[in-house]
Parts: sequence; structure tokens; C-alpha cells
Amino acid sequence: MRSASGNGFDSSDSFAVSGAAERTARLHDIPPSITPSHGDDSHLLSRIASPADVKALAPNELAELCREIRTTLLAYGHQHGGHIGSNLGMVEATVALHRVFDSPRDRIVFDVSHQSYVHKMLTGRAAAYLDPDRFSEVTGFTNPDESKHDQFVLGHTGTSISLACGLAKTRDMEGPNSGIGNVIAVIGDGSLSSGVAFEGLNNAAEQGGNLIIVFNDNEMSIAGDFGGMYGPLARLRASGGTAQPNLFNAFGLDYRYVEAGNDVSALVAAFEEVRDIDHPVVVHIHTLKGAGYDGEETHADRQTASASPVSFDSPTGVHPTDNVNHSEPWHSDHCNLSDHEPHEGQCEASHWQNPDAAIGKPDDPRKHYGKMAMAALEPRFAAEPGLVVISPATPGSNGITHEFRERAGAHYVDTGITESHAVAYAAGIARAGGTPVVATTASFFQRAYDQFFQEMSLNRSRVTVLDFLGGLSGSDNTHSGAYDVTMFSNIPGATMLVPTSARDYLADLAWATAPAGSADAPAGPVVIRVPGEAILTAERDATLLPVTGGQIADRPQSTSLPASASSASGGISAATVRGTVSVTAQRAGVRHMLDWRVNQTGSHVAIIGLGNAYPLAEQTAAALSADYGITATVIDPRQCTSLDSDVLESLRDGHQQVITLEDGQLEGGWGEKVTAYYANHHVSDGSRNPRVLNFGAAKEFTDRVSLDELNERYGLTVEQVTEAITRCF
Repeated sequence: MRSASGNGFDSSDSFAVSGAAERTARLHDIPPSITPSHGDDSHLLSRIASPADVKALAPNELAELCREIRTTLLAYGHQHGGHIGSNLGMVEATVALHRVFDSPRDRIVFDVSHQSYVHKMLTGRAAAYLDPDRFSEVTGFTNPDESKHDQFVLGHTGTSISLACGLAKTRDMEGPNSGIGNVIAVIGDGSLSSGVAFEGLNNAAEQGGNLIIVFNDNEMSIAGDFGGMYGPLARLRASGGTAQPNLFNAFGLDYRYVEAGNDVSALVAAFEEVRDIDHPVVVHIHTLKGAGYDGEETHADRQTASASPVSFDSPTGVHPTDNVNHSEPWHSDHCNLSDHEPHEGQCEASHWQNPDAAIGKPDDPRKHYGKMAMAALEPRFAAEPGLVVISPATPGSNGITHEFRERAGAHYVDTGITESHAVAYAAGIARAGGTPVVATTASFFQRAYDQFFQEMSLNRSRVTVLDFLGGLSGSDNTHSGAYDVTMFSNIPGATMLVPTSARDYLADLAWATAPAGSADAPAGPVVIRVPGEAILTAERDATLLPVTGGQIADRPQSTSLPASASSASGGISAATVRGTVSVTAQRAGVRHMLDWRVNQTGSHVAIIGLGNAYPLAEQTAAALSADYGITATVIDPRQCTSLDSDVLESLRDGHQQVITLEDGQLEGGWGEKVTAYYANHHVSDGSRNPRVLNFGAAKEFTDRVSLDELNERYGLTVEQVTEAITRCF
């Protein structure tokens, strides 16, 4: 958690060791520039407490500062992990920005603010990257609660120009008393492809006045860069900024090009030229994503005693590289590195680096279930030409591997960071008779809310949405998926499925993507919440499901399909997803997709656990049985779009309490619908109106709070639920 002071840095602290230690340090250990010694200020970064300190450096010290920052970032990536590649490419640009401009009077707005680590180092928060004991003091994105130098909390993309337009508008309206000087939007790392970025460019040109747009062109998005704009951008780079068409000029914007985007002196000169400019201007800088990765040893080297010491043979640690300008179709090198072995340049793995501590650990739920879904879809491509997987720029994190993309060919589309377009695009595919599957993170889907209502649901488009990282998690406040059920389950015409096992997840996917006109196919869009940590952990350890042991009751078989079409288990197991089960078998038993499943019949108490909260339902039932002799009814609702009134009515007999558990926002969520059902269907016999207790998350933003702590906070533990139940008796 961040420190009480709010900035996470005490300028009296300094961090340095001797030059001899620096020459022998290795990046998987604490490098010399981040070893605390409290008092030795021989290293530049340890002396930077504010942008004023950057301005006070001699010109020949800027390159050394960049080298120290780059060394610190590399070490931080190994120990803590994070968005290291984009920040390595932005080292010189960020140093130059704070050398030339006067933050916070000059307002710097970082788009996809995962590019802001260097900015944080230079604005009083260096210790959060230098001292391993303080790594958790800052979030991975800009945050005004941390520093007056941060303008907004930003974890999504494309909005910096619009935000900058707003700041500049107020400055121009209020005049000198506004307290605002230059306004700078820093965009790039794939964010320029967002539709809202073009809306911002359009407004900036019309509005006029001082507005500086720094376009960080590293030739990458999260994976490759996709879209028609990238050809003209490549020609601008090749021509030194003179080629036409120039999309920025087309908007009516002034334009400057800086080829040496990792040369701090060139950038200082470029920014000085546009400082205090009286009209909007785009400064297009060509940077190298992950610049400096090649200066460190490989993971294999780090496992041997003979590994070479780290050595940078250039002033900043940026080395010449051939890892650029690769051919279609992926616009990136064809490396398929793991998240702890990225390299510089056009390398997808450099977007996010896992710490060394994560090496060898099993896949997280996003990758695990994402790979499973792709393995189930891939065998269908040959027979279903309209089946298309769409990822708005985040394939690897959701298990859509490089190998799958290569094999899928035209059956896979990366639209870039364009969630609104991705959903509307999918609706178009569906209207033409295709079968689109859109896959990304729950919090990113918030950006497409209008398209979910209009293009997808109002038009009854057969779109399948794979909703990753839904529910509670320890993520930062910009990436929480705690609101996905509240969003998706209340869209008219959409069905939201919440599977609690791999078998159900794959059956849901098969049903949702059944070709139009096939038996039992859904009539409109289907959202599938990809199972989270609680489900995956329980699948790996069946003792965490003490009521069923993971052996859930089979779903009813569809009368429109022969019984022989079903697998023996009544569903699809993880072991059968690579094409050994026929499509017909995968779709067996789908008629009753919206029926709730009663996994244990009991009395007195009924516990309904939605999605990731389902294991808690079984664990609470086991505790009630062991400690109080109560055999509770345990229900897996499997979906949160509608209520199973037959099940709810059946609970009137013999049940005094109905408990709902959900790992998402309680207010406006799913459990309250159960409460409302009984309130609105009150019967005269008071003994047949069970009391309903809802458990879920508060309506709040949380920032990097562990899942265990959140569950404790919201009463989502066996002890707290059991205590609430028994207190009512």
C-alpha cells in the first residue's frame, strides 16, 4: 500500500554503492544503483526528488541519469514485474520532458499511463523503484493521490488528448489565473489506434491554443500494431517526417518528427522548440520498445555461476538492434518468449514482464482457461469459415498464444486497443452469418458499453463475449473486474453465463458459438465469465469442493440430439478439448443452459454461490454440517441473467434462509435480485417466506488489495458467512 505521506519518497534517503560493485552486479540481484546506503549520493537517480533536480543537472549528466534509470527498470522488472518494455523506451523522452517543462504547472498527461514509471521516479517516487521494501508504495499508473505531478488515474487508453484538450480549454478561458502553463499529452504504445484518440485529435485542431501532443511511436501495440494508419506512419519514419499523407496534418495539426527518440539531447532540443507554442502541435518521436533489454544476460545465463556481469557499452544502455520492421502478418518478431524473458524491439513479451519469482509457476486462470477455449475452437475452423476470434490488443495475457494465432490465420483478428470497434465489428460479422468470439479483460469491456447495448443486444447479434478477470481480484483500481456482473447481466437480450468448472465453461462456449439455425442455439449474444482463481484452485484441489468433490451432476440431455452424441461425462473435460470430441458432442445437453443446478438438497438453509463464489458455498455448507449438524441445500446458478423461479419456489418449503454469494459488486448486482424476488412474491403463510442474506463486494474502487483481504472485508469467508447464518437462528 502507498505510504501515508502520499508520495512514497523521503528526499533525505539516497541509494548508492561503489563503482566496483556496479561493474559486478547482476540484474537478478539488487543492482548497485538501487542498493540503499543512506548518505552516499554519488548516483544521480538517488538525488532526484523533483523535476527541479533534473533541471539542475549539467547537460552531460542527462545520459548518465538515463543509464541509471534503465538499469533500475531492468532490475525492478526481475524483482517486481510490470510494464517494463514501454518504460524502457520512454526513458529519454521522460527525462527530456521534465528537463524542459515545469511540472505541475505544465500539465503532462500520460496515455496508457503504464508508460509513467520514469515520470514517477523523477517526481519524488524513486524509492518505490529503488528499494525492494517499498516496491508496493506506488501503483503502475498515474494517480493524483500519489503526487501533484499526476493529472489523472489512467489505466485504459486513448483518452490523453481529450483530457489535455479539457485542461487547455480551462486555461485559455481563465487566462493567467488558471495556474496552467503548457499542456502536454503523451500518447503511444498502441494507444493512438483507439477511436477516442482520433476524437481528441479532431477537437484539438479545432480548439487551437497551446497543446503539445507527444506521440511515442515504438512500432508496437501490446502485441503487434494493426490497422491502416500504421503504413503511413512507417512512411513518415522512413522519410524523416516528410512523407504524405500525414494523418496529423490531415487533421490540421502542426507536426514535428524526431527520429532519435532515445537520444535525450535531441529530445530536449525538440521539446524546447515547441515549449510555449501558441497552437496545437504533434511531436512524433521514434522510440525502441524495451530499449536496453539486450544489455542484460538471458535467463539461462542467470542460472549459471559463470554468467557475465552486466555491462552497458553505450551511454544509456540502448544498443543497436535488428529487431524492427518485421514483415506481415504480425508486425512483430516471431519470438514467443515467456513473460520473464522479453527482449527489446518489436517483442510482445516486453509489454509485461513477470518477476523471476513467477518462473515455473502454473498458468493463471486467464491463460489457463483462455488456452482451453482456443483449443476447443481451433478444430472447428476448417468446417466453419465464419468462426472468428477477435482480441482488442490483449491476446497473450488471455491465453491466445502466438502459436494459436499463427495457425488460426484469418480466423483470428487483433483490432488493436479498440474495444468499442471490436464489439461493433463482431456484431457485423454476426449479422452476416459468422460466429464471432470477442475476448478481453472485464474492465476493458467497460469501454464498449454502448456497443453492447446497441450494436450487439438491440440487434440481437449472435456475439460470444469471453469476459476475463471478472470478479474480485488484487488488481489496481483501473483494472478491477468487480463490476462485470452488474454491467452485463442487466443488458436486455444478453445472456451472461458464469461457469464453475472447465467442463461447464467449454459447454457454455460450444452453446454460445453454435452456428445460427442449429438446434438449441441461443437467439442473441452470450457473455461467458471466464472462471477465476477460486475455480481454478478448486479444480486443481478437489478437497476445496467438500460437498461434490468436483463431481457435479450432469446436465439434462437435449431431446433434439441423440444420447449417443454426449460424452460419457455429460460434458467436455479439459483433456478432450484438442479435437477428440465432436462438435455435436460438445453441444449435447444445452437445452437447459439457464436452469440452476442443485448440487445438494438439504433443509433450513440454501446457499447459492455464483461463479467464483461457488467453492465458498460448498465450504460453508460443509462447515454448517460439521459444526451445527445442518445439511444445507447448495446451488450453482450457472448464469446471472435470469432467476430460476422453480428453484426459488421450491426453497419455500423447509428453508428459513437463502444465502447468496457473489464475488462482485453487491449493489445493483445479482444477489439483490433474489432478495427482490421473495419480497415481490410474498405469500400469506409467513413460514414460507425465507429470509435472504446477500454477500458481495461494496460499491467502491480498490487498489492492489489482495484477494484474501477483500474477501475478509466483504464477509466472503466461511467463518463470516457461517456466523451470519447461525446468528439468525
